[in-house]
Amino acid sequence: MIFYPGLHQPSDAQHFDRCMVSVARLRKRKGDFNVGEWMMDSGAFMELKLFGAYRDSVSAYADQIRRWSRCGQLVAAVAQDYMCEPFMIQRTGLTVEAHQRLTVERYDELLSEETGVYILPVLQGYEPAEYIDHIRQYGERLEPDLIDGKLIGKWVGVGSVCKRNVDVTAIEEVLFKISEARPDLRLHGFGVKTTALESSIVRSCLHSADSMAWSFAARKNGRNANDWKEADTFTTKIKNQRIKQRAYQHRMELV
Repeated sequence: MIFYPGLHQPSDAQHFDRCMVSVARLRKRKGDFNVGEWMMDSGAFMELKLFGAYRDSVSAYADQIRRWSRCGQLVAAVAQDYMCEPFMIQRTGLTVEAHQRLTVERYDELLSEETGVYILPVLQGYEPAEYIDHIRQYGERLEPDLIDGKLIGKWVGVGSVCKRNVDVTAIEEVLFKISEARPDLRLHGFGVKTTALESSIVRSCLHSADSMAWSFAARKNGRNANDWKEADTFTTKIKNQRIKQRAYQHRMELV
Protein backbone atom coordinates (compact mmCIF):
# COMPACT_ATOMS: atom_id res chain seq x y z
CA MET A 1 0.00 0.00 0.00
CA ILE A 2 1.34 3.42 -0.98
CA PHE A 3 1.00 5.92 1.85
CA TYR A 4 0.70 9.69 1.47
CA PRO A 5 0.99 11.60 4.77
CA GLY A 6 -1.21 14.65 4.78
CA LEU A 7 0.65 17.89 5.52
CA HIS A 8 -0.49 21.22 6.92
CA GLN A 9 2.30 23.24 5.32
CA PRO A 10 3.32 22.79 1.65
CA SER A 11 6.86 23.82 2.61
CA ASP A 12 7.16 20.64 4.71
CA ALA A 13 6.76 18.48 1.58
CA GLN A 14 10.51 18.72 0.96
CA HIS A 15 11.05 16.25 3.81
CA PHE A 16 8.98 13.45 2.26
CA ASP A 17 9.21 11.17 -0.76
CA ARG A 18 5.45 11.53 -1.23
CA CYS A 19 2.64 13.41 0.48
CA MET A 20 -0.87 14.83 0.24
CA VAL A 21 -1.42 18.61 0.23
CA SER A 22 -4.83 20.29 0.23
CA VAL A 23 -5.66 22.96 -2.32
CA ALA A 24 -6.92 24.97 0.66
CA ARG A 25 -3.27 25.35 1.73
CA LEU A 26 -2.22 26.49 -1.72
CA ARG A 27 -4.82 29.05 -2.85
CA LYS A 28 -3.15 32.02 -1.15
CA ARG A 29 0.40 30.85 -1.71
CA LYS A 30 2.43 32.79 -4.28
CA GLY A 31 5.66 30.87 -4.78
CA ASP A 32 6.38 27.30 -5.82
CA PHE A 33 7.32 24.71 -3.20
CA ASN A 34 9.74 21.79 -3.19
CA VAL A 35 7.95 18.47 -3.36
CA GLY A 36 8.50 14.98 -4.75
CA GLU A 37 5.52 12.78 -5.58
CA TRP A 38 2.28 14.21 -4.30
CA MET A 39 -1.50 14.26 -4.46
CA MET A 40 -3.69 17.35 -4.30
CA ASP A 41 -6.73 17.10 -2.06
CA SER A 42 -9.77 19.13 -3.10
CA GLY A 43 -10.50 20.26 0.45
CA ALA A 44 -14.01 18.86 0.01
CA PHE A 45 -14.65 17.80 3.59
CA MET A 46 -14.04 21.17 5.24
CA GLU A 47 -15.67 23.06 2.37
CA LEU A 48 -18.95 21.18 2.75
CA LYS A 49 -18.75 20.99 6.53
CA LEU A 50 -18.29 24.74 6.90
CA PHE A 51 -20.38 26.06 4.01
CA GLY A 52 -22.64 23.23 2.87
CA ALA A 53 -21.54 23.76 -0.74
CA TYR A 54 -18.49 24.55 -2.85
CA ARG A 55 -17.70 28.24 -2.96
CA ASP A 56 -15.33 27.92 -5.94
CA SER A 57 -16.32 26.67 -9.36
CA VAL A 58 -14.85 23.56 -10.93
CA SER A 59 -12.92 25.74 -13.38
CA ALA A 60 -11.37 27.67 -10.47
CA TYR A 61 -10.19 24.38 -8.97
CA ALA A 62 -8.84 23.35 -12.38
CA ASP A 63 -6.83 26.57 -12.48
CA GLN A 64 -5.28 25.64 -9.13
CA ILE A 65 -4.38 22.17 -10.43
CA ARG A 66 -2.69 23.64 -13.51
CA ARG A 67 -0.88 26.22 -11.39
CA TRP A 68 0.61 23.75 -8.92
CA SER A 69 1.23 20.86 -11.31
CA ARG A 70 4.60 22.43 -12.13
CA CYS A 71 5.76 21.59 -8.60
CA GLY A 72 7.20 18.11 -8.23
CA GLN A 73 5.28 15.12 -9.57
CA LEU A 74 1.58 15.73 -9.08
CA VAL A 75 0.27 12.20 -9.63
CA ALA A 76 -3.39 12.98 -8.95
CA ALA A 77 -5.83 15.72 -8.03
CA VAL A 78 -8.88 14.53 -6.12
CA ALA A 79 -12.24 15.37 -7.68
CA GLN A 80 -14.60 17.64 -5.76
CA ASP A 81 -16.84 14.99 -4.24
CA TYR A 82 -19.78 15.16 -1.83
CA MET A 83 -19.40 13.11 1.35
CA CYS A 84 -22.33 10.97 2.48
CA GLU A 85 -22.00 10.69 6.26
CA PRO A 86 -25.38 11.42 7.93
CA PHE A 87 -24.13 14.71 9.42
CA MET A 88 -22.95 15.84 5.97
CA ILE A 89 -26.30 14.96 4.38
CA GLN A 90 -27.94 17.02 7.09
CA ARG A 91 -25.51 19.89 6.47
CA THR A 92 -26.31 20.19 2.75
CA GLY A 93 -29.98 19.31 3.06
CA LEU A 94 -29.67 16.92 0.12
CA THR A 95 -29.88 13.14 -0.24
CA VAL A 96 -27.23 10.45 -0.69
CA GLU A 97 -28.43 10.05 -4.28
CA ALA A 98 -28.00 13.79 -4.91
CA HIS A 99 -24.50 13.73 -3.41
CA GLN A 100 -23.56 10.83 -5.65
CA ARG A 101 -24.94 12.56 -8.74
CA LEU A 102 -23.16 15.83 -7.94
CA THR A 103 -19.90 13.94 -7.34
CA VAL A 104 -20.05 12.44 -10.83
CA GLU A 105 -21.09 15.73 -12.41
CA ARG A 106 -18.18 17.65 -10.89
CA TYR A 107 -15.81 14.86 -11.92
CA ASP A 108 -17.01 15.10 -15.51
CA GLU A 109 -16.70 18.87 -15.51
CA LEU A 110 -13.18 18.71 -14.09
CA LEU A 111 -12.14 16.17 -16.74
CA SER A 112 -13.39 18.53 -19.44
CA GLU A 113 -10.97 21.17 -18.13
CA GLU A 114 -8.03 19.07 -19.43
CA THR A 115 -5.62 19.96 -16.63
CA GLY A 116 -3.00 17.46 -17.74
CA VAL A 117 -3.18 15.82 -14.29
CA TYR A 118 -4.91 12.55 -13.39
CA ILE A 119 -8.26 13.35 -11.79
CA LEU A 120 -9.04 10.88 -9.02
CA PRO A 121 -12.74 9.94 -9.12
CA VAL A 122 -14.35 9.27 -5.75
CA LEU A 123 -16.90 6.61 -4.85
CA GLN A 124 -19.45 7.89 -2.38
CA GLY A 125 -22.08 6.31 -0.17
CA TYR A 126 -22.47 5.20 3.41
CA GLU A 127 -23.86 1.68 3.27
CA PRO A 128 -21.88 -0.83 1.15
CA ALA A 129 -24.73 -1.18 -1.36
CA GLU A 130 -24.67 2.58 -1.97
CA TYR A 131 -21.03 2.44 -3.03
CA ILE A 132 -21.81 -0.39 -5.44
CA ASP A 133 -24.67 1.66 -6.87
CA HIS A 134 -22.30 4.59 -7.32
CA ILE A 135 -19.97 2.37 -9.35
CA ARG A 136 -22.90 1.72 -11.68
CA GLN A 137 -23.58 5.46 -11.89
CA TYR A 138 -20.02 6.09 -13.04
CA GLY A 139 -20.46 3.46 -15.76
CA GLU A 140 -17.72 3.41 -18.39
CA ARG A 141 -15.82 6.19 -16.62
CA LEU A 142 -14.32 3.55 -14.32
CA GLU A 143 -13.22 1.16 -17.03
CA PRO A 144 -9.48 0.30 -17.02
CA ASP A 145 -7.10 2.69 -18.77
CA LEU A 146 -4.83 1.58 -21.58
CA ILE A 147 -1.33 2.60 -20.50
CA ASP A 148 1.74 1.56 -22.52
CA GLY A 149 -0.27 -1.17 -24.18
CA LYS A 150 -1.58 -2.59 -20.88
CA LEU A 151 -5.00 -2.29 -19.26
CA ILE A 152 -4.54 -0.74 -15.80
CA GLY A 153 -7.38 -0.62 -13.29
CA LYS A 154 -8.73 2.83 -12.53
CA TRP A 155 -7.30 4.55 -9.46
CA VAL A 156 -10.37 5.51 -7.44
CA GLY A 157 -10.93 7.14 -4.05
CA VAL A 158 -13.34 5.75 -1.46
CA GLY A 159 -15.04 8.58 0.39
CA SER A 160 -16.95 8.88 3.67
CA VAL A 161 -14.73 6.48 5.62
CA CYS A 162 -12.45 8.81 7.60
CA LYS A 163 -15.07 9.42 10.32
CA ARG A 164 -15.75 5.69 10.68
CA ASN A 165 -12.37 4.68 12.11
CA VAL A 166 -13.99 3.88 15.45
CA ASP A 167 -15.83 1.07 13.65
CA VAL A 168 -13.15 -0.67 11.62
CA THR A 169 -15.55 -3.48 10.70
CA ALA A 170 -17.70 -0.96 8.79
CA ILE A 171 -14.66 0.20 6.80
CA GLU A 172 -13.65 -3.40 6.14
CA GLU A 173 -17.11 -4.22 4.81
CA VAL A 174 -17.25 -1.20 2.51
CA LEU A 175 -13.82 -1.87 1.04
CA PHE A 176 -14.39 -5.62 0.76
CA LYS A 177 -17.72 -5.18 -1.07
CA ILE A 178 -16.23 -2.67 -3.50
CA SER A 179 -13.26 -4.93 -4.18
CA GLU A 180 -15.55 -7.90 -4.59
CA ALA A 181 -17.69 -6.05 -7.14
CA ARG A 182 -14.75 -4.47 -8.99
CA PRO A 183 -11.44 -6.20 -8.19
CA ASP A 184 -9.77 -4.23 -11.00
CA LEU A 185 -10.14 -0.88 -9.22
CA ARG A 186 -7.11 0.48 -7.38
CA LEU A 187 -8.67 1.95 -4.26
CA HIS A 188 -7.45 4.95 -2.29
CA GLY A 189 -8.56 5.42 1.31
CA PHE A 190 -8.99 8.99 2.56
CA GLY A 191 -8.01 9.78 6.15
CA VAL A 192 -7.64 6.16 7.22
CA LYS A 193 -6.18 5.90 10.73
CA THR A 194 -3.80 3.34 12.23
CA THR A 195 -6.60 1.26 13.75
CA ALA A 196 -8.01 0.64 10.28
CA LEU A 197 -4.66 0.29 8.55
CA GLU A 198 -3.65 -2.56 10.83
CA SER A 199 -6.54 -4.61 9.40
CA SER A 200 -5.50 -7.22 6.84
CA ILE A 201 -8.79 -6.64 4.98
CA VAL A 202 -8.21 -2.90 4.72
CA ARG A 203 -4.58 -3.32 3.66
CA SER A 204 -5.40 -5.94 1.04
CA CYS A 205 -8.15 -3.79 -0.49
CA LEU A 206 -6.23 -0.50 -0.64
CA HIS A 207 -3.76 0.45 -3.34
CA SER A 208 -3.03 3.71 -1.50
CA ALA A 209 -4.11 5.83 1.46
CA ASP A 210 -3.52 9.16 3.12
CA SER A 211 -3.90 10.38 6.67
CA MET A 212 -3.34 13.34 8.97
CA ALA A 213 -4.00 11.29 12.10
CA TRP A 214 -0.47 12.18 13.21
CA SER A 215 -1.57 15.77 13.80
CA PHE A 216 -4.53 14.81 15.99
CA ALA A 217 -2.37 12.39 17.99
CA ALA A 218 0.30 15.03 18.55
CA ARG A 219 -2.21 17.62 19.73
CA LYS A 220 -3.94 15.09 21.99
CA ASN A 221 -0.62 14.28 23.65
CA GLY A 222 0.47 17.88 24.11
CA ARG A 223 2.94 17.97 21.21
CA ASN A 224 3.19 20.25 18.18
CA ALA A 225 0.35 19.28 15.81
CA ASN A 226 2.05 21.12 12.93
CA ASP A 227 5.51 19.55 13.23
CA TRP A 228 6.49 17.65 10.08
CA LYS A 229 8.63 15.35 12.22
CA GLU A 230 5.41 14.04 13.77
CA ALA A 231 4.20 13.18 10.27
CA ASP A 232 7.50 11.49 9.50
CA THR A 233 7.32 9.35 12.64
CA PHE A 234 3.72 8.44 11.82
CA THR A 235 4.67 7.45 8.26
CA THR A 236 7.38 5.14 9.58
CA LYS A 237 4.86 3.63 12.00
CA ILE A 238 2.47 2.87 9.14
CA LYS A 239 5.27 1.31 7.12
CA ASN A 240 6.30 -1.00 9.98
CA GLN A 241 2.81 -1.61 11.32
CA ARG A 242 1.85 -5.13 12.33
CA ILE A 243 -1.14 -6.33 10.30
CA LYS A 244 -3.93 -8.15 12.11
CA GLN A 245 -6.83 -10.37 11.11
CA ARG A 246 -9.97 -8.61 12.30
CA ALA A 247 -13.61 -9.39 13.03
CA TYR A 248 -14.99 -8.89 9.53
CA GLN A 249 -12.42 -11.23 8.05
CA HIS A 250 -13.37 -13.94 10.54
CA ARG A 251 -17.02 -13.43 9.66
CA MET A 252 -16.34 -13.74 5.94
CA GLU A 253 -14.46 -16.99 6.49
CA LEU A 254 -17.55 -18.46 8.10
CA VAL A 255 -19.79 -17.65 5.12
